[in-house]
Amino acid sequence: MFLSCCLRKKKVTMKRILINATQQEELRVAMVDGQKLYNLDIEYASGSHKKNNIYKGKITRIEPSLDSIFVDFGSEKNGFLPFREVSREYYLTEPIPGDKHNIKNLFEEGQEIVVQVVKEERGTKGAALTTYLSLAGRFMVFKPNNPKGGGISRKITGRERLDTFELLDQLDQPDGSSIIVRTAGVGRSLIELQWDLNYLAGIWDSIKKLALDTKPPALIFKENSLIARSMRDHLEDDVGEIIIDDEDTYENSKKYIKQVSPKNLKKLKHYSEATPLFTRFQIENQIESAYSNQVRLPSGGTVVIDYTEALISIDINSGRATKESDIESTALQTNLEAAEEIARQCRLRDMGGLIVIDFIDMRRYKNQKAVENAMRSAVRKDRARVSVGGISRFGLMEMSRQRLRPSLDDSAYKICPHCNGIGKVRSTESLALSVLRLVGEEARKEKTKSVIANIPSDATNYLMNEKREWINEIEEREKIDIVLTADPELSSVNFTITRVRTDGTKIQHGSNNTQVHSHGNDRHRKGDESGNRLNTDHEPVKAWDIEDMKGPNLMDKIKFWFASPPKKKKTSTKRKQQPRKKPSENRSRKQSSSSRRKTKPNRKPKSNASRSEKETKKQNNKSTKGNKRPPKKQPQSSKVKPDEKENQKKTTKQTDKTSVKKNVKNKSDTAKKPTKKAEAKKPRKKNIKNDKSSSVKKKEPKGKVSKKVNVSDSKKPSKKNSKVSKASTDKVLPWEDIVPPK
Repeated sequence: MFLSCCLRKKKVTMKRILINATQQEELRVAMVDGQKLYNLDIEYASGSHKKNNIYKGKITRIEPSLDSIFVDFGSEKNGFLPFREVSREYYLTEPIPGDKHNIKNLFEEGQEIVVQVVKEERGTKGAALTTYLSLAGRFMVFKPNNPKGGGISRKITGRERLDTFELLDQLDQPDGSSIIVRTAGVGRSLIELQWDLNYLAGIWDSIKKLALDTKPPALIFKENSLIARSMRDHLEDDVGEIIIDDEDTYENSKKYIKQVSPKNLKKLKHYSEATPLFTRFQIENQIESAYSNQVRLPSGGTVVIDYTEALISIDINSGRATKESDIESTALQTNLEAAEEIARQCRLRDMGGLIVIDFIDMRRYKNQKAVENAMRSAVRKDRARVSVGGISRFGLMEMSRQRLRPSLDDSAYKICPHCNGIGKVRSTESLALSVLRLVGEEARKEKTKSVIANIPSDATNYLMNEKREWINEIEEREKIDIVLTADPELSSVNFTITRVRTDGTKIQHGSNNTQVHSHGNDRHRKGDESGNRLNTDHEPVKAWDIEDMKGPNLMDKIKFWFASPPKKKKTSTKRKQQPRKKPSENRSRKQSSSSRRKTKPNRKPKSNASRSEKETKKQNNKSTKGNKRPPKKQPQSSKVKPDEKENQKKTTKQTDKTSVKKNVKNKSDTAKKPTKKAEAKKPRKKNIKNDKSSSVKKKEPKGKVSKKVNVSDSKKPSKKNSKVSKASTDKVLPWEDIVPPK
């Protein structure tokens, strides 16, 4: 009794390979453990499998900016070949070591090259190629032109790994090649490994001969069928049965197993019952769950899988899971079940690329670690390379998975024509109002005769019943005709609006904002010489229409636009009288404006008294800034009256003779000069002569005695000094010659 129970339990957990080939359009291979599906491969007759195929192609384009080459190997899209994947045997010249190579010097367009497909075409991207070829066998992968690509599978560890390295050293392999031992090669004898190597080396010799005699592009080596690949990759010692429901497929599989693994021939069986094979093992419902975006968990939660352009997002919801005592235990149990199911769905759907998982939030750190460990242990059963990250502070886990074949989403689905892959359709009211606005926009354009809208039936009924007054108002205001055409075959996202101009030109706008021009004359199609299409929505302005325009001085403006810039006139030396600006509140009325500060060639010089007054103020400011102590009180004005001058002479005991003479001369000059009011009444003189009695003092740094030069001794002044400047009228400051009284 006990023995029979053990045997029943062993039969339930037996691994099987089930092959459903009754339909010619579809071939399905399922791997089950008991009645649980853990791997699924589906191949359609309409789809072409190119991965691992070897082609002979030719280089069509060399792109240094991408550091890659584009190869024509017979597909609709050229293959993408990175420079690092090109073998040195295809170099035309040897690259100089240390210099940045230019791939245009190493290859040329039209050069023949043998490549292997590494990744299938996907979307707008072409297939990824390599020149380092690899041939997969039962126990190993043979690399004929890559001597540095050998190794052992990562799943082989411990003592088995050391024994496998010893067997590799004893193998007789061709020169310039390398070997990667697969997981199925563990525990195999030297004779079995050598037989598999000789078989792959013979295939490589046939490929080389065919590549020399074939013109590109051509297929040289085709990968095995789905059934052969499944038996090669999954037929291990723990697999108990291989069941096939089609007789022809059974006979072909029998021949393959005899050649590759004769000892497993007894595991092959033919299924001929009336009940479908997958229904017999209760996996049909499990296969259908792979086509849905929601997967049920045993506890009542759900796993929601969404595909995007950048990544695959997976969300876990607790749903009806209420068996646990608290929310933390419920979250932990649901996440543990989700980790196991996500790893299984990745194998069934062959999800590749970046995957982001949003687990239910857990507060305890040990619970997060438990979910991470459960996820890592679940992906160990996967043949693809999987990298799992930790749970971030946002509760997200990132993982990446190698794409072994086209995913179920790419091979079994197509873009929805109603929503264009968005997953939602626009409401009737929103679509109708959008069409109405676009019709009004087209009607307002110049030289429009009519507007024709081809829209879905629901939107047409809404516009005719709810917005008929708006349509009539647009027709009366713009003097055009609006035609609404109901098309029941159109979806809610597809519509066209055609604008007919008065000259018969038709401009069509689609739902994706594209414009299609349809002209009656072909000369409008050509555009300019560069190939750019000209905008014909408006007519150019003609020359004879300008006079009819109304506007002030329009012709003068146009002449000014096209006239050449005027020549610069020479400025006269005569000073032009400008209206005097009002003095600002922050400055005195005596201070001149910025335009008057600049001395001009024929400007009338100021009096010596006014110059000395400004210079004394400047010196006072400098002395107050440099000295920490407050300066002594100085005379406010440089104009000294005769009485004050006599008092100053009495108080001074030590005076310089030259300075006394200079003060006397300044006194005589100021006496001769008229007052400012009288000077303002007199007309300005054009020619101004230098004052012979003016003295010149050169500015020198402080602490040095300045030399004084008397200009009155020179009867004829030089031409250079004929123009009076401020520097030439510097006077001796009053306090330099005054000694304070004792």
